[in-house]
Amino acid sequence: MAGVEASIAALGVLRERLVRLGEELSADQAPAATALLDALQAIGGTGPESEHTLGRHLDADEIQVLQTRAAALGPAMRYLLEVEWPELYRRAERLRGAGTPATDQKVRRLVARMDELSALFTGGDAGISAGVRAAWHDDPAAMSGDLGAPADDWRELAEYLDRARHSPA
Repeated sequence: MAGVEASIAALGVLRERLVRLGEELSADQAPAATALLDALQAIGGTGPESEHTLGRHLDADEIQVLQTRAAALGPAMRYLLEVEWPELYRRAERLRGAGTPATDQKVRRLVARMDELSALFTGGDAGISAGVRAAWHDDPAAMSGDLGAPADDWRELAEYLDRARHSPA
């Protein structure tokens, strides 16, 4: 029931944003870039489940940092989140599945790029990065937006990447 209520609330926010955009467009006003980004984020977001999970690992100020950083990245954010980031994870999973050691340079390069992207979104704040990783470990299905995502597979991949991140060069 709580999940349904959260989804209804998220759809209400999306509706308000889209109505506002529609009114601005109907009045021949160019909508503000922030209004467009807010609507796109609401449409493409992973939903209230991910926000709830993040809220267990980050405080309100840290979540605000993530939102501000994402807005500052503008349209590039969508590419990074929807194209590059998932592809990095797919490549890492292929390497893990093939038995490639976490210390292999291919895995280390993937982790380095993931950490670069993380720094873009967190402003380099190690605490926020750790909180986001903890949220993914806690509930990967909610964070990915795929409620059928197998949690054990995500956790095994996260542990593999952490071994690559923390093993000596």
